[in-house]
Amino acid sequence: MTAEQKRLVRDSFESISDSLGPLSLLFYARLFEMDPSLRPMFHQDIAIQGRKLMNTLTAVVENLDDLDQLSPALRALGLRHTGYGVRLEHYQLVKGALLWTLGQVFDTDFYPEVKAAWSEVIDSVSAAMQAGAAELPEG
Repeated sequence: MTAEQKRLVRDSFESISDSLGPLSLLFYARLFEMDPSLRPMFHQDIAIQGRKLMNTLTAVVENLDDLDQLSPALRALGLRHTGYGVRLEHYQLVKGALLWTLGQVFDTDFYPEVKAAWSEVIDSVSAAMQAGAAELPEG
């Protein structure tokens, strides 16, 4: 990620940091609309799951200058998600739902450069999680 992309992500995230709860609910509504078969994977209260997602997103934004520091945690997260039934194609669905959600929240401020910066962040997180998922022994 470029320094400008990091700045765009930080600045835009700061503008929504007070509304992460509603943002997470909007995200999950969109995700389940895109693929209703994913809903049964979520056994706990979706608001609790949303807080976990937003905590992870906050940690990622706070560590944009050194995402490698988060790599072990993201790899472990990816490995755990495999146990929940997450498959590689789900990462693209999550990306699509998250970008759509951010677009709804940012509205006209979600111009192409901001969207591209967020896309880069999501791809980095997904790559780390997928690397962790790949560590699962076959059997």
